[in-house]
Amino acid sequence: MTASTSDSDSPQPSAHPLSDIVDRMADTAQGERVTVGETLEAFGRRSYLPLLIVPSLAVMSPLSGVPLMSSFCGVLIAVIAFQMLLPGIGSLRIPGMIARRNVCGRRARQAIGKLAKLAHWLDDRARVRLRWLIDPPGRTVLEFLCLLCGLAMPFLELIPFSSSIVGGAVLLMATGLLARDGLFALMGVLVIPIFGGLLAVGLETLGLAGG
Repeated sequence: MTASTSDSDSPQPSAHPLSDIVDRMADTAQGERVTVGETLEAFGRRSYLPLLIVPSLAVMSPLSGVPLMSSFCGVLIAVIAFQMLLPGIGSLRIPGMIARRNVCGRRARQAIGKLAKLAHWLDDRARVRLRWLIDPPGRTVLEFLCLLCGLAMPFLELIPFSSSIVGGAVLLMATGLLARDGLFALMGVLVIPIFGGLLAVGLETLGLAGG
């Protein structure tokens, strides 16, 4: 039977969903190499929000220093967010070239370990509030913004820390949807124009903006 994204993304029973996601990421990184496909399979291909959180966490970790990792995470975020916008899509479909992407298991474990405190901090502060921001049509707007963020990240590859900031916006929006916390989602939305403005000012200062 095909499940809709709304069925797959029902609120998690765990009181610490982000910490659980980080723990599961660590479990999948026990080998010498870990692939994107193996990590996603560990969550199940119908758990869209945890799957969206995984690359947003990865791009905020030291793994973002791996060449093209930010671009791969951005493309993965865009693929997941796009399929979330499709009604009744069921199981997530990931292109093979993304699923086969792999990193050193030891480096992945070190990076994931640094995410534990962030996950605990977010878990401790998340609670149900501002539901109108994460219920339809607000939910659809958030999913579309996640899609745009993912598409933008490959173009930010050469700008230090920029992909991590955009990944942070996705993390806040996805966490808001997962924890039913509209305040987190709103914070993620606000990161986008603030970052865009700072980026525009920076490019203008360097004389790289058109006009």
